[in-house]
Amino acid sequence: MEQCQKIIGISNVLTSDFDKKPFLLDWSKRYSGKAIAVLKPKTTEEIAALVKLCCQQNIAITPQGGNTGLCGGATPRSHGDSVVICTTRLNTIREIDLDNSTITVDSGAVLSTVQETALKAGMLFPLSLAAEGSCTIGGNLGTNAGGIQVLRYGNMRDLTLGIEVVTANGEILHGLRGLRKDNTGYSLKDLYIGSEGTLGIITAATLKLYPLPKSKATALVAIKNIESAIKLIDLARKRCNADLTAFELISTRALDLISNQEKNWSSILNAKSGWAILLELSSMENSEYSRSQLETFLTEAFKLEFIDDAIIANSIQQSRDLWHARENIPEAQLKLGTIIKHDISIPISKIADFVKDTEIKLKARWPETQTIVFGHVGDGNLHYNLAPIATDDSLSSMESKRRAINELVHNQVYLYSGSFSAEHGIGQAKREELPFRKNIVEIDLMRAIKKALDPKNLMNPDKIL
Repeated sequence: MEQCQKIIGISNVLTSDFDKKPFLLDWSKRYSGKAIAVLKPKTTEEIAALVKLCCQQNIAITPQGGNTGLCGGATPRSHGDSVVICTTRLNTIREIDLDNSTITVDSGAVLSTVQETALKAGMLFPLSLAAEGSCTIGGNLGTNAGGIQVLRYGNMRDLTLGIEVVTANGEILHGLRGLRKDNTGYSLKDLYIGSEGTLGIITAATLKLYPLPKSKATALVAIKNIESAIKLIDLARKRCNADLTAFELISTRALDLISNQEKNWSSILNAKSGWAILLELSSMENSEYSRSQLETFLTEAFKLEFIDDAIIANSIQQSRDLWHARENIPEAQLKLGTIIKHDISIPISKIADFVKDTEIKLKARWPETQTIVFGHVGDGNLHYNLAPIATDDSLSSMESKRRAINELVHNQVYLYSGSFSAEHGIGQAKREELPFRKNIVEIDLMRAIKKALDPKNLMNPDKIL
């Protein structure tokens, strides 16, 4: 560790059990590991020097950002033969190019900081998710994060023009290009985005910025039935076109976990179908235009009997309250006890059938459980979670069901042509299952890429593959 101290300073090499502890446990507290040390570099050059040193000494590396992942991808393995390289000190906003509509940032920059920096410049960086106050751009890139505005702006891969990477042998890939068109061979950035630190360490990125919308209109609606969600989004796309920014499907069971009754949302919570949609339009026109557009769309939806009720936000605060409810479901559901989570993707046309069919099969086997479903139905991504009905159901009771429940849900996902990992990644949680969910050609190609770029298997070993 003496050589590491020379590179980044004594205070940035953590070796005591007490100092290392926060970096060795994942956010969900399901995965923990061991590490020789936690290293906290400040620059790309320092990371490159550390990686070269680890490569020479055959020491494995676990890259870590805000440590908000849900699949154990940023947690070191239990061997105790690795170091954690934490990027949170690597947090500089390098450049804003307004003429090119780009922002270049270090990978340790917190997502909310990037959003706020763009906002001060009169621009929008649209990635938005519940952990935005603590997750980092590097983690967002590593998992190809999505969030609530994917419908309009795409996920992290769509939002990224160029990246800087420290490779597995400590070289620096200088790829911070702000080009929309760069057809010069293989797209190396797309290999690293979504790779969860298994191929190298992303140290910076050039990201797209967008004009800041002049107005937004938000509504929470009770839909007639689950099939109406698909009809409603189709209508919204036809009537609102690119102004449709977000379209979230939420079971009223999930929404009821938030203390919303005082917000006068009881009519939505009591929807007979058990389902609601939270949608938002954003426009370069004035607020009167956006509200009129939303009201016209909802009026038609009422006439077509897609919805039973609707609440339109009358102020910025009311809009925030609606989104606060959606964003706080992941935390609120924890009061139900042990949650078995699924981050899945289903073709939009098959969501209704998947939800109904899977609910029946789950209830037949485990009547003592309940589903808590919410997600970005605009891109087919559902957070399909199970919780005990009785809050006194023991931890061991739910844990004993985890493997069987996962198998049933994931089998259903693939029966309906979906994916068992939409935006949280593979990490440790889904590593063993991945070979059964992707065909042998895909797995062999992934292994070949891993071996070519990380021949010593030192970059985040035992993750993904």
